[in-house]
Amino acid sequence: MLSIKYRLLTLIFFLFTAYAYSQPQVTAWGNVTGIRKKGQLFSFETSLQYIQNDGKQILTTGREKQRPRYTRNNNAQTITTNLDSLFFLETITDNGNGKAQIDVKLTSHIDTNITGAYFVIRLPHPDFSQSRLMFNNNKQPLDWKVLSSNSLKNMPATSSGSFIYTSPATQLRVKTENKDSILVRKDAQTGDVYIYYPILLNHITKGQIVNKSFTIEVSGLVDKSSINLVLNATQQGRSFAGLGGNFRLQNPTTDPQVIDYSLENLRVAWGRVEMPWRFWHPDLHIDPIQNAKAGKLPTQVSKAMEMAQRLGKMGIPFVLSAWSAPNWAIEGTFHNEPVNGIWGNPLDAEHMQKIYVSIADYIIYLKDNYGVEPKLFSFNESDLGINIRLTAQQHDDFIKGLGAYFQSRGIQTKMLLGDNSDANSYTFIYPALNDAQARKYIGAISFHSWRGWETSTLQKWADAASKINVPLLVAEGSIDAAAWQYPAIFQEPDYAREEINLYMRLLSICQPASILQWQLTADYSPLAGGGIFGDNLPLRPTQRFWNLKQLSSTPAGLSAMPLQCNKADVSGAALGNTATGTYAIHLVNNGSTREVALTGLPNNATSFNVYITDKENAFKLLGNKKVSNGQIRFKTPAESYISLFSSK
Repeated sequence: MLSIKYRLLTLIFFLFTAYAYSQPQVTAWGNVTGIRKKGQLFSFETSLQYIQNDGKQILTTGREKQRPRYTRNNNAQTITTNLDSLFFLETITDNGNGKAQIDVKLTSHIDTNITGAYFVIRLPHPDFSQSRLMFNNNKQPLDWKVLSSNSLKNMPATSSGSFIYTSPATQLRVKTENKDSILVRKDAQTGDVYIYYPILLNHITKGQIVNKSFTIEVSGLVDKSSINLVLNATQQGRSFAGLGGNFRLQNPTTDPQVIDYSLENLRVAWGRVEMPWRFWHPDLHIDPIQNAKAGKLPTQVSKAMEMAQRLGKMGIPFVLSAWSAPNWAIEGTFHNEPVNGIWGNPLDAEHMQKIYVSIADYIIYLKDNYGVEPKLFSFNESDLGINIRLTAQQHDDFIKGLGAYFQSRGIQTKMLLGDNSDANSYTFIYPALNDAQARKYIGAISFHSWRGWETSTLQKWADAASKINVPLLVAEGSIDAAAWQYPAIFQEPDYAREEINLYMRLLSICQPASILQWQLTADYSPLAGGGIFGDNLPLRPTQRFWNLKQLSSTPAGLSAMPLQCNKADVSGAALGNTATGTYAIHLVNNGSTREVALTGLPNNATSFNVYITDKENAFKLLGNKKVSNGQIRFKTPAESYISLFSSK
């Protein structure tokens, strides 16, 4: 039964998410990736581009390319960003019924010559045989053949710079009152077509301000046909322990409330904590254990150990990760930011044996004084250098060296292979993966889910785990590593849905033992209020939290099962245990309201409780569905996360 506090926070969640969110799908860096009608996304993509004076150097808005600021005011989303010396204020306003207005204000901070600053629209993958592009209501469409790859075709200046793009399923109309020439380009590699609206050409003076406005409208067919899911319960894959969480302590004032709330209200199956190595052993010539016994244990270390202890006492296995090393253990001068584009510091090979001793001493002290021992050890994102940098071969050598030393000290902790910055850098794990001597020390494989979402890339991690028969962990789960810079994005339904949508794909393709949310602290918090990111309203769960609550309600003891789906805009994952007759089916509907037909259910699955989380519902029970002839049917609302848990 929910406590009064829990019910109050649920009510607050509804109060702060009940207002209408806009139909435009907007990134925090200002690119509009489509407009929704009745839940269905009609996709295209806008961007701002700055082509410098040589005509070759092109700066464009994109993920992790700038440091934007993002805010929302009712139905308007505002992004402040810059491309070099050109500063932009972009406001995207929902005008309803598939329409959005985009206002762009450009301010120059220097006098300079430029080729041009542009508002750019990428058309949604034209099928040139069935698509038409017409400018200014002309009856004659553009001949696609005149577009040579990667060159700009100049359309003449007109009284109204508008165009209409039509395909079998979509119509995209863009209007502006600006009397400017429009440029068109076809990408040589993708075949995508780009429309360039000039904001300013040739020369700009310091302090000069230019304003442009554009109206975008979409229409087309909304797919309301049935979602067909087919479960294969005869094939059982790797086990899913459940949702996990990161507990790296960074905000002493606001972290505790988020940690408490998360551990009280989520079933957390795995954890990850920091080893503050730089504070544990700053001076090579001082024994850190003796220093700690003398009452000189730094606060950063004691708090991190207490966090590990808390997880251990709850029976939650945890990863111990070091982000940075003491100065004596690294080459060069320690730095948090990249130097000449290179992150992190290599370990000092001359001190490698002392490095092994220092890390092992930490674990021994943690076990002796706090009663817990980590399941796994890693350096955080050492493939990239945040902040310890290793080569793939050094990573292999370190696993063998520290793994053997752990064994010599009686430490049960195993090594975590990878813990990579994203899925793209999979070759980093290959030397150790193919090294028979290293395998005996590897307890699991890990990557972080910030990038590398292609199915073929994710499959490489699943294959790696299968190859050496160890669990796979997504040790940092989320979708935007830079989101801490624009935290208002965390409360957007689109962000919440895209995050859980990725988790469904990870569950289905990678079959991880756990996805560890980054983080279950105030950093990237799934809660709002309580002073987090300057929000002094009462602490409350956001839609992201309820997504995690729903996923964490997956029963323990289940393994991945294949789930086929006939819709590209639906992501699903199935888990089950045929011996106990326990099953969990998760799906994210990224489209319109539709019927769902789930078939292939085994005889020992007789009924399912159906739950929903979306911008209007917080882990709400929709009802119980009885299984008939191995199938059930139900309706899924637009843009929703649905979970089915078997009931007896």
